[in-house]
Amino acid sequence: MNIPVCRAATLALLLLAALPALALEAPGPQKPIAVQMYTLRNAGPLDQQLKIVHDAGVHAVETVGTQGVSATELKQLLDRYSIKAISSHVPLAELRKDLDGVVAFNRSIGNTTLVVPYLDAKDRPTDAAGWTALGQELGRIAKQVRAKGMRLAYHNHDFELVDFNGRTGLELLFAAAGPDLQTELDLAWVARAGLDPAVMLATFRGRLFAVHAKDNAPKGQAEDEGGFAAVGQGVLDWKTILPAAAAAGVHWYIVEHDQPRDPAKVIQTGADYLREHLTVTLPASAQR
Repeated sequence: MNIPVCRAATLALLLLAALPALALEAPGPQKPIAVQMYTLRNAGPLDQQLKIVHDAGVHAVETVGTQGVSATELKQLLDRYSIKAISSHVPLAELRKDLDGVVAFNRSIGNTTLVVPYLDAKDRPTDAAGWTALGQELGRIAKQVRAKGMRLAYHNHDFELVDFNGRTGLELLFAAAGPDLQTELDLAWVARAGLDPAVMLATFRGRLFAVHAKDNAPKGQAEDEGGFAAVGQGVLDWKTILPAAAAAGVHWYIVEHDQPRDPAKVIQTGADYLREHLTVTLPASAQR
């Protein structure tokens, strides 16, 4: 009568002993951290660039156009390293010229967000009316993109943050674009324009697809790196910024550096900092 009881007790003890090991093997909740591939443009072939992302423990990227390869090749490389494309930087000229082609390529790699990354000098408005007109155009493109099952976002630098009678060009653009256009707020450029990133995040509450998470080095430092720094290693007040970003509804935190001396180190440092300090996690449906 006692033998089955002993066997059951032994089995229970063995299961309890195995639980810590099982817990270590089980993946924990992922943070909504991605890498902008522009950071890695000088870090060897695309395969090596994606390996750097993978080795940093990051499972999402924002691509730069087609990354110079076919959609099939890009998807294979992303799958090889268990990485998801969450967005892509696509020049405004490409969206104007071949929106269907851009959408088809990104659909093939599993991406659903297109981002206008930069305005050439000829496309930059010089007055309030110009920013309004550009916003109206982007709003029309955003509606077309939404009809194709995707979304459009706009990424800022500092030239959009010039003041026009109390409103920045960026605010005028978004007011004219309507609700279909999302923003990808580059926090280092916001700070360089002399504005408070936390305040700007609140301004775009509910429309924030992502932030570009990068830092500014102290004045006079890292001049060979454009004056930028890895996240948490510069002058931005991340203890204020990250709660403000969460409150504003930011979906993704995209690690970027414009001129990194050591891209792999910048990505690892930034990803580690965000993993430690971010309180938000990806919903289960977004995790691989």
